[in-house]
Amino acid sequence: MRPVERSDKMKMVHSDIRGPIYQRALEMERQGIEVLKLNTGNPGNFGFGMPASVRAALLENLDRAVAYCDPGGMPEAREALRAYHAAQGLEDITAEDIFIGNGVSEMAQMVCMSVLSAGDELLMPMPSYSLWSNGAYLAGAKPVFYTCDEKADWYPDVEDMARKITPRTKAILLINPNNPTGQVYAPALVEQVIGLARRHGLLLIADEIYDRLILDDMPFRSVGALAPDMPVVTLNGLSKSHIVCGFRCGWAAVSGPRKLTEQLRQCLMSLSALRLCGNVLTQLVLPAAMADPDSTRAMLVPGGRIYEQRAAALRALDQLDCISYVKTHASFYIFPKIADRVPITDDRRFALDLLEEKHILLVPGSGFDWPTPDHFRLVLLPEPEQIYRAILDIGDFLERYHQ
Repeated sequence: MRPVERSDKMKMVHSDIRGPIYQRALEMERQGIEVLKLNTGNPGNFGFGMPASVRAALLENLDRAVAYCDPGGMPEAREALRAYHAAQGLEDITAEDIFIGNGVSEMAQMVCMSVLSAGDELLMPMPSYSLWSNGAYLAGAKPVFYTCDEKADWYPDVEDMARKITPRTKAILLINPNNPTGQVYAPALVEQVIGLARRHGLLLIADEIYDRLILDDMPFRSVGALAPDMPVVTLNGLSKSHIVCGFRCGWAAVSGPRKLTEQLRQCLMSLSALRLCGNVLTQLVLPAAMADPDSTRAMLVPGGRIYEQRAAALRALDQLDCISYVKTHASFYIFPKIADRVPITDDRRFALDLLEEKHILLVPGSGFDWPTPDHFRLVLLPEPEQIYRAILDIGDFLERYHQ
């Protein structure tokens, strides 16, 4: 009997955030070695707790979570999300345009399966969160990467985007606020991307899960609000803003003229029905969570944990000659650049060597489809003193490192 062979669709799939280097970190922990995991944005592992409003809603509604709900989501949860997106400026959106799933990860896969056919192309940012490139591969499609320019605050290069549109392009993906760079795109820039999609008749996919984690009062506008005449699918979730990653609660909101989005909505409903429904337990807390923005905002102002952790990280980075960076304005990530004088040809090897010597786990830039071995993503979730020391340790390692 011959060995089971992997599907062609799996050949390009990768997950560096929880890939081989992460597996080595787990092995080290089993050996009793303490590892600082800066590989994934998981606030619950760093002492963050869910808001009291979410805890109360969960405990009060436990008995309602034992039965399947509607495939698209519970009516009261969908209504709470409709109201949220309407307040963001999405015109004429109804509860039936909301589809709740098991995290943005599931919803992204469902969107890709709904709109991409074999050989189609999805235009996406570089660096890019690998969830989206993997979604394209699994749909039999091809991710095509447009450049985000580090010298321009990691903003998308719209001219590069335009050059890469072909007859096979089906959609443009914007991740805003961005992971891994932590940037917030100016509304004027977003409008340029919308104009490009409008001229070519393309779907806009907006991954906006960090829209409630913006610092420094940076202006933000949802893509759907800026493009009421366009088909847009907006993805969002509770994992980061309300510290419930393990709840797996994400959703997709479809907006734009219904004559342009009807087939998309039908596909999302069909896929929702195939998996019966999203996690009901987490849907029960959605109305309470969306009515409680204050617990999230408290983390983002001076004295708040996310604000102070970022400040400590930037203080440490400012002391290092071997690393440069663009200041992050959202989420809890930063995507620094390693100086050219540090001889690195394999960034995965660099990340593994750092783990072995300093017991710090991070994700190399290639894990975000970055083409050169000179970047990495840091998660800024440890307490200020701990993230400060960790970054100095990374700098010490780089000053002595060569391949």
